[in-house]
Amino acid sequence: MPAVVIVGAQWGDEGKGKATDLLGSRVDYVVKFNGGNNAGHTVVIGDEKYALHLLPSGILSPGCVPVIGNGVVVDLAVLFEEIDGLEARGIDTSKLVVSANAHVIADYNRTMDKVAERFLGSRKIGTTGRGIGPTYADKMNRIGIRIQDLFDEKILRQKVEGALELKNQILTKIYNRRAVEVDEVVAELLSYVDRLRPMVADTPLLLHEALAADKTVLLEAGQATLLDVDHGTYPFVTSSSATTGGACTGSGIAPTEISGVIGIVKAYATRVGEGPFPTELFDEDGERLRQNGSEFGTTTGRPRRCGWYDAPIARYAARINGVTDFVLTKLDVLTGWDKIPVCVAYEVDGERVDEMPMTQTGFHHARPIYEFFDGWSEDISSARTLDDLPANARAYVTALESMSGARISAIGVGPDREETIVVHDLL
Repeated sequence: MPAVVIVGAQWGDEGKGKATDLLGSRVDYVVKFNGGNNAGHTVVIGDEKYALHLLPSGILSPGCVPVIGNGVVVDLAVLFEEIDGLEARGIDTSKLVVSANAHVIADYNRTMDKVAERFLGSRKIGTTGRGIGPTYADKMNRIGIRIQDLFDEKILRQKVEGALELKNQILTKIYNRRAVEVDEVVAELLSYVDRLRPMVADTPLLLHEALAADKTVLLEAGQATLLDVDHGTYPFVTSSSATTGGACTGSGIAPTEISGVIGIVKAYATRVGEGPFPTELFDEDGERLRQNGSEFGTTTGRPRRCGWYDAPIARYAARINGVTDFVLTKLDVLTGWDKIPVCVAYEVDGERVDEMPMTQTGFHHARPIYEFFDGWSEDISSARTLDDLPANARAYVTALESMSGARISAIGVGPDREETIVVHDLL
């Protein structure tokens, strides 16, 4: 079977975890291909709520093999803490596979992340301080540590020494922090080896063989399109490729194997951290969206910035990713508004712009042009078909579909896995 990609079509937190979990019983492998523990997925199954940070959402689906791909950066302490937490709740994690080529977040990466953000002051990016960016920087600078390096102490020590040769100069002479000891880093990383070893595999080969055996592989993005390091609102982005292209490089699966791309998009919009957000609300409507939608970060607990749906962004994400199907989440959160604005274009320096502006300056200056749609007051959480929705809710979904660049194939009407309207089969 070909592979299917799930990507966020806004700034993250769209509900990718729920979408992955919805499909989990029908797929054989779920692969996380980018990011680290700087983002979280919340999955609700019945009365149980699971907050995942580093693990693929497929970890909650019996019979599914969850895979941490080579494009992920791994904080081993977080990995095992998360595994222990799930196992304490009766979740079997024994099928987890970790790529030998995934990079490891060392303690000095977390330190560099935090001190650099403080140093930037008003120009800060708004990172989570978990060492993600510095670890990806080490990867590109070819001084990173990979999972496989932990199984050869001599190589591990050489790599830690090479990384700290420069970092300790920066920490002590620029940031006035103490130098990091090589022995401390090596000892910490080696402490995970015995437990880690059975999980590690050549994951590109594993996935190639799975596809050749007619298995279904779901590729799950962390973060989202507008946080992609190449295609997002740079520099207010993450440090990895969160788009369909990143699914290939972060998993080792060839582009020709991908048969579909599912874009996850909220019925409104949110983002965390710094950066432009044209439809952001600073009034009672923004706070109402935040409270009704429980818009607080799964990983950090930070309140999310909230705003109305942005159709140019959805079209942009559809183009960049080759979205074949959208999953519209949290439609229920909009219940109770008399009128619901939707951004259909921008005004930039007095001119109408129908697509996302090319430059950072243009996007910073963009002001939303809204169309207004009639709201609804009925509880929609029990809707399981389009016909179950109030007429105004159906009209809202139809309008978003017409202006977003791909069909809407599923609609979330509540947080639970079952609170979903499936319009078209996603696999």
